[in-house]
Amino acid sequence: MAEGKEDSEANHHRHPLPFIEVLCKSSGKIRRFSAGTDAGFAVNLINQKLLSDGGGGGSRLLATHIDAVKEGEEEPVSFGPTSLLVDYGSDWKLQTVVQSNGYEGQVHFGREKVPKAYAHGVDGSHPIRERQSLPISFVYIGKILLAFLLLFVIGTVFTLFLENLPQLILFINSSI
Repeated sequence: MAEGKEDSEANHHRHPLPFIEVLCKSSGKIRRFSAGTDAGFAVNLINQKLLSDGGGGGSRLLATHIDAVKEGEEEPVSFGPTSLLVDYGSDWKLQTVVQSNGYEGQVHFGREKVPKAYAHGVDGSHPIRERQSLPISFVYIGKILLAFLLLFVIGTVFTLFLENLPQLILFINSSI
């Protein structure tokens, strides 16, 4: 009967788990993802949960990427935003990596944007506000209109030149 129990445990270890566990360093929680999930998607989801659980993410640092670490290994295996999360075995643990000096702006992973934690002034009293710019401004539209105007002026000059070119050639030939 003990042999049957050992066989079932051996079979259990041969089959990979249908999910991958990632330790969130900022919250200390373990998040589960299906095998083959994009690392960028996992980081975005972890950061969204940190923002929704932490009341805006002002005190918690958001994840920048995911590393696979193993005790005794000098260098971790880093997962890029389009890498698939994989389990390297029982000694390897997947965990998020946070930047310890805070964030400014946004982290970009693929097509999604995750807002970063608020950057504070030197004294830490108030958040630094970033200037929001509209994607289409009056200056942008003015530059486009100026480009079209210059295009039509140059086209007109070349058209007039080409229309008068035969007369110019005749004038040059007659003067020689």
